[in-house]
Amino acid sequence: MDIWQALSENHAANADRPILRLFDAAGRAGHYSAEACGMRFDYSRTNIDDDARDLLIALAQAADVPGRREAMFEGRPINETEGRAVLHTALRAPEGQLVAGGEDVKAGVRETLARMEDFAASLREGRYCGAGGPIADVVNIGIGGSDLGPAMATLALAPWHDGPRCHFVSNVDGAHVHDVLARCDPGRTLVIVASKTFTTVETMTNAETARAWMARAVAEPARQFVALSSDAARAGAFGIPPGRVFGFEDWVGGRYSLWGPIGLSLMLAIGPAAFRDFLAGGAAMDAHFRAAPLEENMPVMLALVGIWHHQICGHASRAVLPYDQRLARLPAYLQQLEMESNGKRVGMDGADLPRPAGPIVWGEPGTNGQHAFFQLIHQGRQVVPCEFLVAARGHEPELAHHHALLVANCLAQSAALLRGRTLAEAAETLAGRGLTGAELERQARHRVFPGNRPSTTLIYPLLDPATLGAIIALYEHRVFVEGVILGINSFDQWGVELGKELASQLLPAVRGEATVDGADPSTRALLAALHEMAGARPGPEDR
Repeated sequence: MDIWQALSENHAANADRPILRLFDAAGRAGHYSAEACGMRFDYSRTNIDDDARDLLIALAQAADVPGRREAMFEGRPINETEGRAVLHTALRAPEGQLVAGGEDVKAGVRETLARMEDFAASLREGRYCGAGGPIADVVNIGIGGSDLGPAMATLALAPWHDGPRCHFVSNVDGAHVHDVLARCDPGRTLVIVASKTFTTVETMTNAETARAWMARAVAEPARQFVALSSDAARAGAFGIPPGRVFGFEDWVGGRYSLWGPIGLSLMLAIGPAAFRDFLAGGAAMDAHFRAAPLEENMPVMLALVGIWHHQICGHASRAVLPYDQRLARLPAYLQQLEMESNGKRVGMDGADLPRPAGPIVWGEPGTNGQHAFFQLIHQGRQVVPCEFLVAARGHEPELAHHHALLVANCLAQSAALLRGRTLAEAAETLAGRGLTGAELERQARHRVFPGNRPSTTLIYPLLDPATLGAIIALYEHRVFVEGVILGINSFDQWGVELGKELASQLLPAVRGEATVDGADPSTRALLAALHEMAGARPGPEDR
């Protein structure tokens, strides 16, 4: 029988089974968990039973996940639509040798990392200064993977900050760059322009604005700019000399690039030694992913749980819920990592996929989410699988009572999703308050929690650089495994192209320099209305 069909039949036969019943078997919590890099991933609160797990592992084997995994680590061109290797893992394991495309890629990785460390040390020690003195602020200008990764990681590792303040500009909306630069002294600010091609419209527009801002106060503004780009010529034309250009190869995709030059802002904030710890955490997860049996392999099992919930059970989205305030940007980071990687409609062969690929990924930190969207998660008709993350301890021992309350809430929410509350239980509580008859029935129904809602939990000792590296690598490999099973290329992103092309075509019309006769009627009407509003309504400078 087809494995997909067998999985669907297992789900259909057990869809109404209480997950709690699975805990009748002794040791389920231990048997349905995986450990790696000091972390524990628990997926026992799902409706996956022994038969379903065996089928899911068979699915991974049938898709040749082990073979594709080795092809990736060995530098074969698994990004088949672009003819490229996928070697972000080499960035976090720079020692040794790896020949791909006829060259030792790790030699270049080591050279670039050493240059980054030298620059970071000179800036942090005050040897590299701005026109007004030692650098106090760093503004990273990028978008997508050139922004989400370093912005997320820099926030996550705030307790390790002992360097300049780091700020991030991504949106082409002028409000973003304006508001960030307003907090900085141009004489003591370093601007990092992160764009592989040095042509990304949003990034270069913001970079030019930042250069003009600095030029109003600094005689040589380009002296306080760094480029993270593979096009040294374009960076040079902008005014940035080769010594302050840090390049990376085409085998590093944007959303996988935090481990190399795109992580420079993080290195400036936490220092080269802590950055090395971050790389080591990612490399440790790589080693686990490469060696552990599938049933004990944390990235593999995380991926198979995702396949079960989305492709088999039909749940359209998954919520990522870090009970760790410093991981506030992790859901947004994972949105790009997962949805840009696996948001596809055709397989490697170009044929339409027989089933949906990537789910919708969203989330917020707990406990904030409990007072926002958890109402829908607990009592809405749609089921949203939840992925909880929580540390065993926080960084503020004097606030241990805060962390205890945080952990209690995390565990309580997953338990509530599992157990729910029956109509009889709700009625009993209300009867104790004196309600009777039809009003008791009506009020009780509002307090029913269906329960039987799946969740996973990832626990780790403390959010330090190595642990953050392991978490990011865990999710990267999860995306890879899901993509292999679905038969798609997780490393291209053609879906971002069409909108950019149309934006460049529309820009002259938005500026009033051309007509838009070729546009659809709705676009023409919206442009006309925008022009009318822009001319009719005064801005702050007109008031």
